[in-house]
Amino acid sequence: MTHEGSRKDAGRKLHLILCWHMHQPDYREYLHGEYLLPWTYLHAMKDYTDMAFHLEQHPQAKAVVNFVPILAEQLQDYQQQFETGRIRDPLLAMLGREDLDGISEQERLHILDSCFKSNHTKMLQPYRAYQHLFDMQRLLEGHGRENVTYLSGQYLADLLVWYHLVWMGESVRRSSELVARLMTKGSQFSYAERRELFDLIGALIADILPRYRKLAESGQIEISTTPYNHPIMPLLLDFTSARESEPDAPLPQASQYPGGRSRVHAHLSNAVESHKLNFGTAPHGMWPSEGGVSRLTLKLLSEHGCEWTATGQAVLANSLRREMNDNPLPGSSGYLYKPYLVETGGKPIHCFFRDDHLSDKVGFEYAKWRGDDAAADFVHQLEEILHHAPVDDEPVVTVILDGENAWEYYPYNAYYFLSELYSKLEEHPAIRTTTFHECVQSLEDPDTRVTPSKLQQMVAGSWVYGTFSTWIGSPDKNRGWDLLCEVKRSYDIVMASGRLDAEEMRLATIQLADCEGSDWFWWFGDYNSAMSVASFDHLFRRNLSNLYRLLKLKPPLELQHVISVGTGDPAVGGAMRRSDI
Repeated sequence: MTHEGSRKDAGRKLHLILCWHMHQPDYREYLHGEYLLPWTYLHAMKDYTDMAFHLEQHPQAKAVVNFVPILAEQLQDYQQQFETGRIRDPLLAMLGREDLDGISEQERLHILDSCFKSNHTKMLQPYRAYQHLFDMQRLLEGHGRENVTYLSGQYLADLLVWYHLVWMGESVRRSSELVARLMTKGSQFSYAERRELFDLIGALIADILPRYRKLAESGQIEISTTPYNHPIMPLLLDFTSARESEPDAPLPQASQYPGGRSRVHAHLSNAVESHKLNFGTAPHGMWPSEGGVSRLTLKLLSEHGCEWTATGQAVLANSLRREMNDNPLPGSSGYLYKPYLVETGGKPIHCFFRDDHLSDKVGFEYAKWRGDDAAADFVHQLEEILHHAPVDDEPVVTVILDGENAWEYYPYNAYYFLSELYSKLEEHPAIRTTTFHECVQSLEDPDTRVTPSKLQQMVAGSWVYGTFSTWIGSPDKNRGWDLLCEVKRSYDIVMASGRLDAEEMRLATIQLADCEGSDWFWWFGDYNSAMSVASFDHLFRRNLSNLYRLLKLKPPLELQHVISVGTGDPAVGGAMRRSDI
């Protein structure tokens, strides 16, 4: 920063809101209670542990952590599994199983299909013993998968241990004697050692929600929430909201999602109640699923007690253009760095808008940099924003991204980047880390130099491109919506018929809520990878079929047919997406 720039910026602050979004869809199969995919507990032991650790190590750095309720529910479910000894996740159960020589061919294939799913550059190749197991598997695969029975129980034991070791948080690796001992040993792991690792995973999962609650109670973080099962609220309310940002967007055959407004109310009410139980207080605000907003969505959020919400930069740009009768936006991006007050027809709500450039640099670019260089560049970008802000104004910069999916592409699970970043932010005289709630409270201070604005228009959209095209509009996505609408109509009829008792109605409603989540539609599309699309396509159709069965109806035959096939190779596996095209 130049000397002239330093004088201009003297005494001013930039207010930085880092919002880490913690989200996994519900991977349980409700008819039998089994987990079909292991991502919740794997991200728990790797990412949710590390993200808490970095905050604990930097108590002067503030942040917002957004916990999706269905994720918190699964974490509690895993904790109960460990407490009762009844493990319903097949991969986790295998880790704790004594006799691996006697398992079935199907179980062997499940281990082989699961235990190499990771970023190989960062999580496999650095470990010679794990690479050796991979090479052996590739050699066997070349001679036909039927030869899987030749693999010994010891091979399977070593593979299970290594997979869980590489999915271990970097903070745990650096503090756990057990993890260091197992990684040093490298092979020939005993059953007793596997049980030690199994027990460590249980302890880590049990401690996650209490660690974040403690951080919130200390005032270091704000914990926010999302509608319970992560539905795209504007689409549940009105499919045609997709055309506010994309006027020619193709829509499903069904004109509307049946009873969408009552379903949105249910997701919101359940989220608030879950938050109270898990964290001891009602949330001050919500990150709506995928930043999906519309004017009606904001009204419902306000009705459920939210003082703030947030969405993507492109939504703000679309809304401001409408206010300006499609005239170009100002050349400076200063319009982005402030909260906006939006009238809802009820209580107004404060809206914050994501800095796409900075968020995408963390999500996609900095993994290729040295940790200290990446942190320094991030801080430099903030200094430039402050320098170019109006003289009497203090900018509010909002960075929002997944709190789990980016880190496996960084060396050491982003240990050095996050450590350096929090350290630099703590020490910087002109950058103040804050939270959404603190920022809203500060607006009541007559001496505040944060300048809010009023936003008269709100064009419906999401954080991805400012549209809903990631979840609706293509043939595959629209077919998914039509299948969901069909089962919802059946649900409404059966629930009104009196054919189900109270418990049967409860289970059917839980299953319906899972089917309404956003993730199924996110993964439909040939631009995603074949493996990911197949997993989520199968689970979505299975969820719909199970809902029919819970309603005591026969699932339609079309649910036996694949909805979508992936052929792409998206960045970071498709779990995250750049916010612009």
